[in-house]
Amino acid sequence: MYQVSVQRKFISNHFLIGGDWGNENFPHAHPFLLELILSGDSLNQHNYLVDIVEINAMLDSAVDRYRDKLLNELPEFADHNPSLERFSKILCDRFKGQIKAENIQKVRVVLWENDDAWAAFEQDC
Repeated sequence: MYQVSVQRKFISNHFLIGGDWGNENFPHAHPFLLELILSGDSLNQHNYLVDIVEINAMLDSAVDRYRDKLLNELPEFADHNPSLERFSKILCDRFKGQIKAENIQKVRVVLWENDDAWAAFEQDC
């Protein structure tokens, strides 16, 4: 299976709810690294899995939505913990809805919140 991946770095803020998470209960920033991985068995007429220019545009749009924002204030996090796991699923759903290439079979988002911790979400197209 072919795979293409593109990454973006951005900073967002959040705080955790629903438990005693110590300092995580207070607004703080994370230097996120977002990796979008697309997979498929076939290439298009140009021998690409997908045009990276299109992927870059999707990533830039997503990052613009979350950069320097307090995630807790966004509708997609309303009444939910803005966990790394939830954030990776939200991003994966967003990208799956924007993929136009018919040869893409899987969308995977890996979201790092620091050098040691990440969460991922993957789904079929």
